[in-house]
Amino acid sequence: MSGRTYQDAIEKLNTLQSNAAALEVLRASGGRSSEFAIPEMIEYLGRIGYKPEDLNQLNVMHITGTKGKGSTSAFADSILRKVAPSWKVGLYTSPHLVAVRERIRLNGVPISEEDFAKYFFEVWDRLESNDVRANPATSPMPMYFRYLTLMAFHYFSSVKVDATILEVGVGGTYDSTNIVPKPVVTGITSLGLDHTAVLGKTLGEIAWQKGGICKEGVPAFSSDQLEEGLSMLKQRARECKASSFTVIPPMAELSGIELGLSGTHQVQNASLAIHMTHQFLLLKPPPRPEEELPPSIYPTPLSEAVIAGVKGTRWPGRCQTVHDPKRADVTWFLDGAHTTESLKYTAEWFFAPEVGFPEAGKGTTQSKHTRILIFNCTHGRSGGKFLKTILEGYRLQSALYPASDDQPVHLSEGFFDHLIFCTNVTYSDGNFKGDLTVIALDHDDISRLGTQNELAQEWSNLVPSFPKSNIHVLPSIEHAISQIEKTQGGATGVNVLVAGSLHLVGGVIEVAGLADVALTSG
Repeated sequence: MSGRTYQDAIEKLNTLQSNAAALEVLRASGGRSSEFAIPEMIEYLGRIGYKPEDLNQLNVMHITGTKGKGSTSAFADSILRKVAPSWKVGLYTSPHLVAVRERIRLNGVPISEEDFAKYFFEVWDRLESNDVRANPATSPMPMYFRYLTLMAFHYFSSVKVDATILEVGVGGTYDSTNIVPKPVVTGITSLGLDHTAVLGKTLGEIAWQKGGICKEGVPAFSSDQLEEGLSMLKQRARECKASSFTVIPPMAELSGIELGLSGTHQVQNASLAIHMTHQFLLLKPPPRPEEELPPSIYPTPLSEAVIAGVKGTRWPGRCQTVHDPKRADVTWFLDGAHTTESLKYTAEWFFAPEVGFPEAGKGTTQSKHTRILIFNCTHGRSGGKFLKTILEGYRLQSALYPASDDQPVHLSEGFFDHLIFCTNVTYSDGNFKGDLTVIALDHDDISRLGTQNELAQEWSNLVPSFPKSNIHVLPSIEHAISQIEKTQGGATGVNVLVAGSLHLVGGVIEVAGLADVALTSG
């Protein structure tokens, strides 16, 4: 049927995005409009033919947190698929990198374009044909994330999944995913300060929001947390009458196991995923031969299937190394970290001798690679703090390997040869790829390259000796890729770190033609 293709669905979906003005109203309200979020979401769910209790059939593992919720979801998905290979395992995450359909996966594979269009328009038609609303002020159509959440519920229900890993969008208490009355298990990854205008300005306030996914009679797990956040999470678990609340430290049993996701911080995420999936499988055991003994109540020693799961986990755009299939001398280091805490992990990963700092440990830090940073952050975020975090990570590592006498001063101080600060606009003509379209933009800031010029000035303040001619402020990701191609590499090529924004990482994957190698799933 004409007008019902994947691209047609994406165009309609993009009309549901909040604009910058609407988001500013929400920020100014301190999130107070959130009190209507759950009643409205339940009403939308009813309009497409479901009751909240129907979602219990999806066997949900609900995961929130500030840092690592996507990685933990990916670990959990991989573990379940290895332990129960006969199962249909659904995974719902956000944001996407290149294509919206990445958000909804079945057995590790994104929903196809054909199925995306099919289920998208089924939800669309049901909402249009049933427009009964308790509050006339409620929008006839749910906004972007709400719509995709409804679509994921509809798709997973239709294909009859055996398990669903459901990642929270923002917060927890008022998030669109938080309408499942009784998930099988809930989990909270590391907390930090992010989305403070909506979630709160202290760790305790943010923990209150995140802890709202705890449910009566449902076991809750948490990564190790700072005391302010942990005490609030325990309080929320009691208020919500969770059956238990267990804090999971990094597991010693994972030492010596090469996880599928890079970075020492992933040990904590994998540990949480292992405990959550183990509890899940105790409560919802998969079929097993009669002669096989039931699983232990303890997750250790780790089974071969669990080990295969954590080793086989893939989560693109997070501490990911990609060798360019078209540009033989270019290696990309991709990490969408966009908080100060997460960027500390980025720096720890990237500035390791075996990753982006190969000269370290060889008796010299003399540059043999051309080193480039592509960076952007959302307007209003603390760009200067972010850049300082990256520099501090380098300096901690470089202290172990003193600079050689013939190394340029700016290189010894700032590591990179070139800095590129660009917007998240996909193409040089000012347009976006359909799946990457963002309506909630400050167009004045983009036209002035305001954020990018501020970042450039912040870098110059941090590294005064850095040549200004090597700092590039550019209007699009396509311009940034062109700049990379103009840059001559050293004897061993060009190393490019892309950080500060998952939207930026996704745009680089798209424009640089890295999708076939970067987006492969475990």
